Amino acid sequence: MITSSFSSLLPICQAAYQNDFAQVWRWVKEDNNYVNVQDGFNGDTPLICACRRGNMRIVSFLLRRNANVNLKNQKERTCLHYAVRKRFTFFDYLLIVLLMPVLLIGYFLMVSKTKQNEALVRMLLDAGIEVNATDCYGCTALHYACEMKNQTLIPLLLEAHADPLIKNKHGESSLDIARRLKFSQIEFMLRKTS
Repeated sequence: MITSSFSSLLPICQAAYQNDFAQVWRWVKEDNNYVNVQDGFNGDTPLICACRRGNMRIVSFLLRRNANVNLKNQKERTCLHYAVRKRFTFFDYLLIVLLMPVLLIGYFLMVSKTKQNEALVRMLLDAGIEVNATDCYGCTALHYACEMKNQTLIPLLLEAHADPLIKNKHGESSLDIARRLKFSQIEFMLRKTS
């Protein structure tokens, strides 16, 4: 694992965040060690940056170049935490709202974005990410999926042996979150596996 100052590492992390595949490819071609480099600002890796934005092509490329999926940033989060927490951007919502009346194009856009996020999480799980890794708040990816009422990602995480009984620093498990927020379908899924 290479660490250095923010200024020297900013280009590959920034390129991964901005979905600039050509720049990411150039940096990795120059030195494959850049795949797991962590910036000096918040400890993000190029993989974490790409997962924050859902940049699938870059994630796939970095995984093929043996990016370490289990590296954590300064908040002790892995790329899975960010992939699960990924939400629609303001621009996505705007497009969905504007295109909804037009032959349900907005609906199909929303479904497409949801499927992309599901594929992103599946790629990380297939790459061997530690599904029960906790962040600085003691939260796992399953905690965040429950908070977001994400019924498409929860079954994937459970299938990968996510533990619904791990408690965060507030003493709350994923099951407790589902119960507190009255997400009965999610609570049922979590109870079935615990």
